Amino acid sequence: MTEQQSAAVQTGECQRRWFVRAAAVVFSLVAFLLCRAEGWLLLYGDAVAHLHIARRITDSHYPGLHQLGSVWLPFSHLLLVPFVQRMDWWQSGFAGAIPSMLAYIAACMGIYRLARLWLDPASALFAFLFFALNPGLLYLETTAMTEPIFLCEIIWSALLLAEADRALNSSNARSAGWKILAAGLILVAAVYTRYDGWIFASLCWLLPAAWMLRRNTPRPPAWVFAVFTLLLIAAPAGWLLYNAKFFGDPLDFLRGPYSARAIELRTTPPGSNHYPGWHDMPLAFLYYRTAAALSCVPLWLSNVLFTITLAATALLGWRQRWCSAALVLLWFPLPFYAYSVAYGSVPIFMPQWRPNSYYNTRYGIELLPAFALAAAVALQFLIRQLRKKRTSWTKPAIAAAFALLIANNAALAWKRPLIFQEAVVNSSTRIPFETALANDLSRLPANARILMSLTDHVGAVQRAGLPLVRILNESDGKEFAAALASPATHAAYVVALDGDAVARAVAEHPGQLTPVDTICQRGQPCARIYRSDTALTQEFSPAR
Repeated sequence: MTEQQSAAVQTGECQRRWFVRAAAVVFSLVAFLLCRAEGWLLLYGDAVAHLHIARRITDSHYPGLHQLGSVWLPFSHLLLVPFVQRMDWWQSGFAGAIPSMLAYIAACMGIYRLARLWLDPASALFAFLFFALNPGLLYLETTAMTEPIFLCEIIWSALLLAEADRALNSSNARSAGWKILAAGLILVAAVYTRYDGWIFASLCWLLPAAWMLRRNTPRPPAWVFAVFTLLLIAAPAGWLLYNAKFFGDPLDFLRGPYSARAIELRTTPPGSNHYPGWHDMPLAFLYYRTAAALSCVPLWLSNVLFTITLAATALLGWRQRWCSAALVLLWFPLPFYAYSVAYGSVPIFMPQWRPNSYYNTRYGIELLPAFALAAAVALQFLIRQLRKKRTSWTKPAIAAAFALLIANNAALAWKRPLIFQEAVVNSSTRIPFETALANDLSRLPANARILMSLTDHVGAVQRAGLPLVRILNESDGKEFAAALASPATHAAYVVALDGDAVARAVAEHPGQLTPVDTICQRGQPCARIYRSDTALTQEFSPAR
């Protein structure tokens, strides 16, 4: 290849990368504008909770990093902190969309670049569009959910490690070293984003470790591997130390009162059957695999997609070993979530199968990068077979593949993707309840102190636009415990939700509390508002 031809190739690739970047920005903005106009940014209760955690780091009686809590990992919350300072951004959910949209754009760029390591431009663009146009991901990237950020992290980690391996095979140990260190920093972020990242980081560590064991072939510098290893050890160790310092137990996130196991014990009625897949790995595997496939294709195509992905992974491993490792890494959610469903108190419910409801279907989106790359590998295999036969069907086949991809995603969007359906169904009673409660909370006297549990319905406070510093709640530690022992003397108003800690406190210490309103909503606990007779407050007229 001449210098002129090489320059032309580089120019063409640069233009394609600009197209990918611009298209990702457009897709992201269109999805955000639609979801914001429809009021969909806060459908997920977890998105509301993530925004709350980020807000209370600065807006609380005792601000500080301890407000991050012990269960959810902190990285996404720290990203949200600068944006939740604006009350209107917190109320609307826009604060949560900003990091997710940026992560989505970066992930789209990463998936294209990863695909180009072994695929032709047309097939790499197919992988990009398969990923970028997924309706479930386009919805999630407008919310404060952690999945878009985590997808960005795993894609770029796999990409950098694949490029490092390629650099080593080209005897460029220096370049490989810097890519390994960059991957290490991204993996630290992944460890602090989701617990899946702990397993993913461990798997990624195996690649440089294997390179260090090779003989008569280039290896990364020993100090690079040492720093990479220390980073991946220090990240989870830091979370254990944080839990030990602020919550008295390094494993509080695993066995504390707000852990997944504790929630399952509280919410599972005695003597009831466990969820499908409980202590049943094959069934757990089937549930997760199907949830993942349904995020990309209709149910009748789920087995086809999974088969193509397996075959493409095997084909890539046979032809290009150094690239196949990156694709194998992207398979890690499958065994991780199958084990989590079976033994980690993490159920997945789909409307197609028992118990015919929606829960945690969004976890399936983590296999989207593997599906996208595998589908592109399959397309390239088809193209090469057609070219070998010197037929005139090559270009029509490529056009048909792109048309089918767009039609499939359009159909999924029209019928509403599974991830979005879960958000709608599970918010159908919560949002009206929190809106009604927010109307009453907003009518309380200005600056009146309120005693209220924020564990389940902080969305009401968010919608009302009340600073969290006005709310005496669980994050206030000993002061909240003291308030439960004497509600009337610690707050001007008390909001008790049936069954919560404040409701029990009111039942035990009802003195000097006057009921002023009750808000009930089907499928939600009743909220009862009391005025303290010992506090000097203005009169309160409940909204009707």
